[in-house]
Amino acid sequence: MPFFLKRSRDIQHIKKTGRRVSTGLFNLQVCPDMSTDAMLGIVIGRRFGTAVRRNRAKRLFRELGRSVRPALVPGYAFLVFPKRECLTLPFAELQNIWRSTLQRQRLARFGEPAP
Repeated sequence: MPFFLKRSRDIQHIKKTGRRVSTGLFNLQVCPDMSTDAMLGIVIGRRFGTAVRRNRAKRLFRELGRSVRPALVPGYAFLVFPKRECLTLPFAELQNIWRSTLQRQRLARFGEPAP
């Protein structure tokens, strides 16, 4: 099963039923999903900026998603809405915020053996 959400129907379902978590760098919407694997979608509107900036933000968050994929709790779908400020931080700092947000929400387990 693919890790990244692409279908509009899936994204709309998460927007309607998911709970929102906000940080200064991104909003995260989380929805218990029917699939057994965790899935991630990235949503960036034109208000974010030029295509170059939008594509850079998508690349950053795809890499963040891949880096935590083994630690994610199965059975959840995530939608990430990056904010413009995410492009101003170094990747390592953004990664720390991403991981701590997921851990605080009990959506990822770091430092424990994977089930």
